[in-house]
Amino acid sequence: MKGTKPHLRTDSAAMKRAPAVPKWLSADAKREWKRILPDLIERRILTDADLGSLENYCIAIGQVREMERILQTEGHVYGAESGLLKRHPAGVILSDAMTRARLLAVEMGLTPVSRSRPAIRDDDEEDSLLD
Repeated sequence: MKGTKPHLRTDSAAMKRAPAVPKWLSADAKREWKRILPDLIERRILTDADLGSLENYCIAIGQVREMERILQTEGHVYGAESGLLKRHPAGVILSDAMTRARLLAVEMGLTPVSRSRPAIRDDDEEDSLLD
């Protein structure tokens, strides 16, 4: 890529300290909260407005881990009354939770690709690019 990279700035409303882990999260979701929060605080991108997305991301990751444990224990299929094999319902929940977690991870800059994209530009620099 030619040219100068945009000047990135942190959000002035970004949290400087980590909020407490919500007590109502599952144990898996609490572990994920504690794992990712230091990075979000250090990068100064997390604001009060983002807490709902952070909670939803942690819930989704918690569900992924819980459903995977169920599938490892009970298997991915089960025998229905008709004698046919059916997909375990935990597989559907797992798939949905993985999709939600991936989408939320991108929104919060938790993936390598999303971290490499410029998120916030100075207004002056953006205007100069249009000239």
